[in-house]
Amino acid sequence: MPRRRERWLSLAERLVLGLLSQQPAHGFKLAALLAPDGEVGMAWYVQKGEVYRSVQRLERLGLITAEDKERSRLGPPRAPLSAMAEGHKAARDWLSHPVAHPRDVRSELLVKLALLSRVGADPGYLLRAQRRQLSPVADRLAGQLRTATGFDRSLALCRYESVSATLRFIDALLAAAPAPRAETTHATAAR
Repeated sequence: MPRRRERWLSLAERLVLGLLSQQPAHGFKLAALLAPDGEVGMAWYVQKGEVYRSVQRLERLGLITAEDKERSRLGPPRAPLSAMAEGHKAARDWLSHPVAHPRDVRSELLVKLALLSRVGADPGYLLRAQRRQLSPVADRLAGQLRTATGFDRSLALCRYESVSATLRFIDALLAAAPAPRAETTHATAAR
């Protein structure tokens, strides 16, 4: 699949793909994991209807496949879903790259950390890459603070404090993590 199509996946679609790259599941199980009290939904909630729309789109893109339907005691027959080879690759690539914008830390970085935690993968590679991504942003904002006035200063200060807090958060996670082994651990996160 061309990489440009991967860029157009929504966060909900990436979450569904990330979960299916870790383990096959039915739509019902995905919806439970992404519910407000679900293992991943605690970080970023996805409505049940959006989960099923994501499944349909990922199937159309050839990133996941539905197996033959199985009977269920709990309702209509269910089709187990699983990631295809290109889906596994897309999930691995996404999980190993930092978020592009500081505003995406609350959503995208946290869900990446949740997905990595589910499989016991070391988040160190992602956290170090995220720190490298955000440090220059903090430096630029600090420079803007020196010259900004009025509301521009308020806006720069808000953004600077937000990025600085994120860097402290990343540093705290890195300090609590075991020493890095090889930088290849991120590649196994989306098996």
